[in-house]
Amino acid sequence: MNPADSFAADEIARARAYHRPLYLALLLDWTLQLLLLVAFAFTPAGDWLWDASGGPWWARVLEVVALVVGISTVVRLPLSLWRGWIWERRWNFSTQSLGSWFTDVLKGLALGIVLTGLALTGLVWSARSWPSWWPAVAAPAAALLTLVLSLLAPLLFERLFNRFTPLPEDELARSLRDLSDQAGVPVRTLLVSDASRRTRKHNAYVSGIGPTRRLVVYDTLLNDVPAGELRGVVAHELGHRRFRHVAWGTALAMAGAAAAVLVLWLVLWWSPGLADGPYDARCVPLVLLTMWVLEIGGLPFETWLSRRWERQADRFALELTGERETMVAMHRRLALANLADLDPPALLYALLFTHPTPPERIAAARLGA
Repeated sequence: MNPADSFAADEIARARAYHRPLYLALLLDWTLQLLLLVAFAFTPAGDWLWDASGGPWWARVLEVVALVVGISTVVRLPLSLWRGWIWERRWNFSTQSLGSWFTDVLKGLALGIVLTGLALTGLVWSARSWPSWWPAVAAPAAALLTLVLSLLAPLLFERLFNRFTPLPEDELARSLRDLSDQAGVPVRTLLVSDASRRTRKHNAYVSGIGPTRRLVVYDTLLNDVPAGELRGVVAHELGHRRFRHVAWGTALAMAGAAAAVLVLWLVLWWSPGLADGPYDARCVPLVLLTMWVLEIGGLPFETWLSRRWERQADRFALELTGERETMVAMHRRLALANLADLDPPALLYALLFTHPTPPERIAAARLGA
């Protein structure tokens, strides 16, 4: 798809100038993460982690997790600072103070330690309790944990970083609720996120399953986008609800979590000193390395599936609103507001892009496909 069909040459060049350094920084970040995990798993650095922990087995697991996650965060902090704050402020996106940005980093670090620590404590506990068949226990437990986290994310984790308020009951709210009724997915919870505390970028999303389902609109989007285009954005998100993409994504994540336990079992089987099972904190570095490799390895499938779902939601929004030119204007406005990459390298597109490029989405809207 030729981006020049929908965007000016300077718009394409500006997006490229914004994104290319970010891609390099991401590659460096991944390299650092990999080197750290390999060092902890296969060098004397792993022995240092063990020696630095103490107490009962479960305490040592939590301590080693905290050390690995904490050291990784500190080592990669300069890159994170450049990517998440310095570069964003240079391009006039970030509205955060440096202190606020560091607070978010600390929140993310604490959340990562708690969730990872609890998951690995459960893994080691299952191996200690059922030495011969711990994968049969750990695999369904991992799937169940994924389901619980999907349920709790809107209520607990999202609220750690943003405040949410109901969309005021005015003409716009009534219009959007009528749109949701027309879509066949009535919205009970339509919230506005105070995203402007951190960024000037625009976004909306659906999250949660069952009783925690919600549709969230950034206040930046609400304040900057015309009502017709906002209806298009919400119609797109209603498409995700209509086709149960969050539920399907949760089910696939549950299956992936269970499969990851089985892969981990095979990795441990061939690992000297751990072949009998993950019975103590010594397994933590190898488990985290294996999970990280699986996460990166699964990206091409995840992004392919996400792009497929995004196209489906785009078609649904076009059919629901019947406003082709409005949808074209919406995609163009969002692309420029967020400085989306309009012409990404093919490999990075396959690996990182959860959405079709704006030129692809605009072309599809114009064709009504």
